[in-house]
Amino acid sequence: MGKNNQARARAVAVALLAFTSASAYAQLYPTKPIRMIVSVPPGGPADTLARLVAPKLTEAMGQTVVIDNRAGANGSIAYEMTARAAPDGYTLVQVAAGVAINPSLYREVHYDPVKDFAAITQGINLPNILIVHPSVPAASVKELIALGKSKPLNFASAGNGTTGHLAVELFRLQAGMNLTHIPYKGGGPALAELIGGQVQALFSATLVAIPQIKAGKVRALAITSAQRSRIAPDLPTVAELGFPGFDVVAWFGYLAPARTPNEIVIRLNSTIVKALRSTDTQERLIALGCEPVGNTPREFAAFVSAEHDKWAKVIKQAGIKLD
Repeated sequence: MGKNNQARARAVAVALLAFTSASAYAQLYPTKPIRMIVSVPPGGPADTLARLVAPKLTEAMGQTVVIDNRAGANGSIAYEMTARAAPDGYTLVQVAAGVAINPSLYREVHYDPVKDFAAITQGINLPNILIVHPSVPAASVKELIALGKSKPLNFASAGNGTTGHLAVELFRLQAGMNLTHIPYKGGGPALAELIGGQVQALFSATLVAIPQIKAGKVRALAITSAQRSRIAPDLPTVAELGFPGFDVVAWFGYLAPARTPNEIVIRLNSTIVKALRSTDTQERLIALGCEPVGNTPREFAAFVSAEHDKWAKVIKQAGIKLD
């Protein structure tokens, strides 16, 4: 056998051994508890999602799934921990939209949202609703834009870098409005200021906006998802009101460290998607204003990459930079 043939044979043998070892490892997995890092503090829809999924994952996998809340730096603490973790299937992270947004928003982010993770599945979408104070003389998005072109309007948000903030910037860029962004420390304070009349408009999470809309304390104009939501089916989308492609939702999903064996990723995907599609989980999430998703690793990877590219352009155009 020639030297080239011998080299080829050795390469094939090494590849076969690696494949066989990975397959055997995946068949035994899991043999110990799995850590689910959650990028938000306890409480709220995102943490609730983790606590709905984890017990079902525990039951299906035969090993305890331990929730580890690691909030901070708009989720970057959790994402960097996961990117550095061993790619063995025993660490996964429940990410928010910030995982794709942060690299364009902050000066120092020590992870790549595409290269450093293996996508598992998207969990939920949380659309925002564009609401205004009742004193604002605008009963539609068209009237609000006309008003904003005639005089400055104050738009609140739950904070710099949130999807509500980015919705404001995208709306300003597409509508050509004259508006001022006023960030608050959370959606609750922002909504309270809107109800009090200190600001005129807000892109608010559906869960907190809908009770105030029903009580007549604020007026709803549109929803920010690409399609109408089953949570508020009568509300038109911003996109259908003359802004094609306007799609701004908070979302949460699951990633593992890059190079996690594909067999393990597939098993995690099928188990989490099954949990998301169970009747009790769906009912609980919809009651919280969330839209359950559950897609393939390939679909979620493409979504994360598209979100990164979309918001990088908006952030650059708007001139946003946070330390």
